[in-house]
Amino acid sequence: MTRMQIQLTEKQVEVLKAMAAREGASLAEIVRKAVDLLVRSSRTPSREEFRRRAKEIAGGFSSGRADIARNHDRYLVEQEGFERVR
Repeated sequence: MTRMQIQLTEKQVEVLKAMAAREGASLAEIVRKAVDLLVRSSRTPSREEFRRRAKEIAGGFSSGRADIARNHDRYLVEQEGFERVR
């Protein structure tokens, strides 16, 4: 591990210490977990990850309409923010 020195507001330290006490963890462990969450949430998924996610949800929803493939343009135009392109 690499040692770092950072500056936090008093409120941030107060909240982090309370979290650490609740979880029975050190302040440093709580900060590392927070950094891990930030890093994971900010990473851009790879093309393969996008494909995997798309395959997981494909067919998982129902519009209740049987003609979506044929009339998708009409349904998009009916939705706010879409305009028909000719």
